[in-house]
Amino acid sequence: MKTPGNTVQEILMNVPQDRLGPFNKLHEVIMKNLPKGFEPAISYGGLGYVVPHTIYPAGYHCKPSEPVPFAGIASQKGSINFYHMGIYAVPALLAWFQQEYPKHTKHKLDMGKSCVRFKKMDDIPYKLIGELMKKMTVKDWLAVYEKHLTPKSKSK
Repeated sequence: MKTPGNTVQEILMNVPQDRLGPFNKLHEVIMKNLPKGFEPAISYGGLGYVVPHTIYPAGYHCKPSEPVPFAGIASQKGSINFYHMGIYAVPALLAWFQQEYPKHTKHKLDMGKSCVRFKKMDDIPYKLIGELMKKMTVKDWLAVYEKHLTPKSKSK
């Protein structure tokens, strides 16, 4: 279920009423803790937090006209989903997040590769998400991003 909107503000206003408060609070926490250089934008057709072209003119390798994605939030059918590419690409950051998660919520971690699903809107670990957002600067993220773009040499 995609939240309609062509701008960040439109998405924030069009979230289903029963999720409006938690979704907007999650956005506020992300924005408060988002390192300098990242900015909110439409990414993957939803609300994302990206490295803008002013910092990384080459853009996203899959679609250079779009900025490099870093994080995002979406209202899905049964959950609010939070996406963070750092926990997908950096094993140590993922390990930290998985270790800290139980300290911030009574619910079991429901996670895909970079997607954390919050099915209980009243128990979103906002403080933990804020801490996670501070752990990677634009420079850090671009170094990881570019490292993963470099083709691995073939073994002989």
